[in-house]
Amino acid sequence: MTALEVRDLVKDYPIRSGLRRSTLRAVNHVSFTLKPGRTVALVGESGSGKSTVAKTIARLERPTGGEIIATKDDGTRVGNREYRDHVQMVFQDPFASLNPFHSIEHHLARPLKLHGKTKGSAETRERVEQLLERVNLTPAADMAPRRPHELSGGQRQRVAIARALAPGAQVVIADEPVSMLDVSIRLGVLNLLARLQREDNLAVLYITHDLATARHFSDDILVMYRGRVVERGPADEVILNPRHSYTQLLAAAAPNPDERGRSLADSPGAISRADLARGYDHVTGEWYEFDRPVSVPAQGAGPEVSPS
Repeated sequence: MTALEVRDLVKDYPIRSGLRRSTLRAVNHVSFTLKPGRTVALVGESGSGKSTVAKTIARLERPTGGEIIATKDDGTRVGNREYRDHVQMVFQDPFASLNPFHSIEHHLARPLKLHGKTKGSAETRERVEQLLERVNLTPAADMAPRRPHELSGGQRQRVAIARALAPGAQVVIADEPVSMLDVSIRLGVLNLLARLQREDNLAVLYITHDLATARHFSDDILVMYRGRVVERGPADEVILNPRHSYTQLLAAAAPNPDERGRSLADSPGAISRADLARGYDHVTGEWYEFDRPVSVPAQGAGPEVSPS
């Protein structure tokens, strides 16, 4: 099976405003390991850098610094051509991630053919039906010729999960896979992912802003704030005994129409001055220092921006 290690990941985006240029650091020296059979949840509010981490792992974005290393059971490194066989992504929006002009069979047959997993139309069709059955879209023969608009949101996301498994993925990056779905069907999709993980011994990175599902679905949790991991550890420890003031804010957050569009962390004094320069590791039981403090821009500004 495949493990994936993220070492000191950095992602910068250039910003240009007239003659002035600056750099937005979306991911700031993030490190973690994904192991077969385990789920790591990456949590934080919008703009914290979660999806940027996912895109760099999926090679949709090129990292500015650091390494992303996938290794096999024997310790050998997964090569560039094999990488997409091993690492696949399930996107947030099932309505946008499937081409409305093609059938469900086309969406699943294409990765099978591109990655050389089947030979001939008969074998491909059989494998497509097997994938649909694995994600509980039955009868598979009836589902395969349908178009995405004929399916519900939950069914589309199941197709997206099946598509990720088609190349034989062993590391799955699930970027908020249930945030666009009705509350009533979210648990079913998460339980499906959990079952597939057990059956295939998958390594899963689950990205979410929902602490409840993170605790339910993951073994370990990393809390991100402005591109940094500010707290990490076993899921129950992070949720039930948060040490960093930002994690405590997330745990205490409740919907408030008066605060819509505003980060809790932007409130004066919401995050202690000491916590801006450090994070907490529940495994070691120790605080760790950042190379420089996390900057907190004025309310409404984005993540850390530095002039260049």
